[in-house]
Amino acid sequence: MIRAYKLYTAEDGHSHFTVGTVTNRDVNEADSIMFNETAPRSTYDWHPAPTTQYVITLSGTLLFETHLGEQFTLRPGEILIAMDTHGTGHKWEMLGDDPWRRVYVTFKDVVDINFVPDEN
Repeated sequence: MIRAYKLYTAEDGHSHFTVGTVTNRDVNEADSIMFNETAPRSTYDWHPAPTTQYVITLSGTLLFETHLGEQFTLRPGEILIAMDTHGTGHKWEMLGDDPWRRVYVTFKDVVDINFVPDEN
């Protein structure tokens, strides 16, 4: 299965993340798709996700961080499931010399995301 990181806003108003995978069992109705590229060594300061979306990384490696200091590294072929649409949000910085090429897949409404958390 494909590695995924689910970012969400908890009751404390802060973004948190869960590591897991996306499955191939479910079909989700998407609202839109958009492609984007960001130059190497870029950063983006604190922000919530603009909408519930998959961010599918094609190239580039990024370090994500929440306000509470939780961190994870997103690599090519992995998926960010951004659901932290309110609260303190998250920030990211690019690692390495590759641009961040990605696909955004957005959803109109909160949907059941085909995400399975890792067992700890």
